[in-house]
Amino acid sequence: TIKRRGSSFLASQKINLEAILFDCDGVLADTERDGHRVAFNRAFAEKNLNEEWGVEQYGHLLEVGGGKERMTAHWDQVGWPDSMKTDRQEKVKELHLLKTRIFNNMICEGSIPLRPGVLRLVDEAIQNGVRLACCSTSSVDAVTNLIQTLMGSERAAYFRIFAGDMVKKKKPAPDVYLMAVTEMGLDKSRCVIVEDTSIGLAAAKAAGISCIVTKSAYAAMEDFSGADMLVDELGEETTPGVTVDTLTSLLKVPSI
Repeated sequence: TIKRRGSSFLASQKINLEAILFDCDGVLADTERDGHRVAFNRAFAEKNLNEEWGVEQYGHLLEVGGGKERMTAHWDQVGWPDSMKTDRQEKVKELHLLKTRIFNNMICEGSIPLRPGVLRLVDEAIQNGVRLACCSTSSVDAVTNLIQTLMGSERAAYFRIFAGDMVKKKKPAPDVYLMAVTEMGLDKSRCVIVEDTSIGLAAAKAAGISCIVTKSAYAAMEDFSGADMLVDELGEETTPGVTVDTLTSLLKVPSI
């Protein structure tokens, strides 16, 4: 039986936080509405596709994890553009690469800032020897560029990145988190996942790892009843912001 224990119990048992596993979009930066959506629309325009995803519409499209999967599910439902009706999988892949290049340019231009408290928590984790990973359905290039550009190369060196097509099943499947645990040699009971969507929370729960949810623009009204903690943001200040101690208090250890 796994039970939630407070930080005093964890301290007495010398249970320390081993790793923080961050989602990317919506957690590190609120990228979906004004980043990925805009990049998709610019890619559609460059390919002369009669397609433009509105703000509200994109919120619904996010119910499908992964950009290639999102485009495929959308066109399976509404009909494929004439120029995409043959070699669909290859053309979707090509379109997604274009979209990723556009998105990366937006990151480099400084169009999308980090969310409040991200750098503070990352720095605290590094200072305390807590390992870091980013586990995302976005492409490896997009995630790497975002971390490198917005956090700097020194912080980025501490991150392991598990993203894109590194796993066959994307969130809400737990595969990307389980890959991180396996590849990094982590103890699941000493890790905390930071997510912003019900899809990501479902992946965390399926992986059997504690999860804190930081509400993002699109997902703020979703059902997060399974979260170990729910906050509006990580917070720029340590009080009342989320700290390493806060995350340590969420760890689950076997009852004795």
